[in-house]
Amino acid sequence: MRVILFCHSLLSDWNHGNAHFLRGVVTELSARGHTVRVLEPTDAGSFQHLLEEPHGLAVLDELRAYYPRLRPERYAPDALDLEAVLDGADLVLVHDWTSPELVRRLGEHRRDGGRFRLLFHDTHHRAVSAPDEQARYDLSQYDGVLAFGTVLRDLYRKRGWAKRAWTWHEAADVRVFHPHPRNREVRDLVWIGNGGDDERTKALHEFLLEPVHMLGLTARVHGVRYPAPALRAFLDAGIEYAGWLPSHRAPLAYSQARVTVHIPRRPYATLLPGIPTHRPFEALACGIPLVSAPWEDVEGLFTPGRDFLVARDGAQMRRHLSALVADADMRHAFAEAGLRTVLSRHTCAHRVEELLGICQSLGMSGDVLHPSSPERVHA
Repeated sequence: MRVILFCHSLLSDWNHGNAHFLRGVVTELSARGHTVRVLEPTDAGSFQHLLEEPHGLAVLDELRAYYPRLRPERYAPDALDLEAVLDGADLVLVHDWTSPELVRRLGEHRRDGGRFRLLFHDTHHRAVSAPDEQARYDLSQYDGVLAFGTVLRDLYRKRGWAKRAWTWHEAADVRVFHPHPRNREVRDLVWIGNGGDDERTKALHEFLLEPVHMLGLTARVHGVRYPAPALRAFLDAGIEYAGWLPSHRAPLAYSQARVTVHIPRRPYATLLPGIPTHRPFEALACGIPLVSAPWEDVEGLFTPGRDFLVARDGAQMRRHLSALVADADMRHAFAEAGLRTVLSRHTCAHRVEELLGICQSLGMSGDVLHPSSPERVHA
């Protein structure tokens, strides 16, 4: 199968968590013998911010070692020859950070005789938080939508935004996100997450800053786009702020802490229940115990209370963190359970299997979807 992926960036994950999952999907497709071509725009903001980081160029060098199959092509949006790019394609995946103009042009190519299957990959909350923005995307000529949660899939079906829609959750790329030796725990807690947009400011205080401060935990935060008041709040709570952390370095960061937390952005805690985003998958894949702020696992992806703990308020978060930090056996039990669940259900390999099943339902040949031997990979 010849696959074309249009995305914001695979080279950079600066404030671009979707890169984690998409890298894993491209790697998995390539490992199965499919030819994957990735295109990202030269003006991608995430890539520009990466270059502004003091160690940005070094991270690009590291990326080649972690993802040897990834060779994204950067294109100028006003000079993209879609006719040439799409020639011979079997499947075209279009991530939601793609410009509405390019989304429309790809649909027109499908309408005008394109033999490929065309799928839109939605990993954003704009369908409920900014419906006017959602309306800018013309998906009328697409074969369907891959939505990263059932509640979002159902919105597409109910509102007639696309011909078909399937649930396609994110997952952990376990080639990169896996446990490291835990004999170097140097702090109690690590949290990896970005600021911006005021989508979880209150939750950060209740479920991270106040518990860490009141319990006297040693803690580190990684992430970007934090305004000055947030940075001062970290300092006042006794939390070390360590800035941007490239995704491939996250497993080591998790291995150096006893516990982590999940603090969903407000739309995922309220308007889009059942969508955990990529962070819990990755943390559990790295074998670290996790405590989540309120989040309803309405799709049964995990078993709360076995795979991780849920804190309904700040007081319960303090109790859970205190118990886990004090009890190594308890930490081990939760880490093992969460890791088993991810490996059994939530890896990029599982999601590629789901994708191939969707392609088969769209009439693609089994011989194309399941090649007998790997071909040369160009990604």
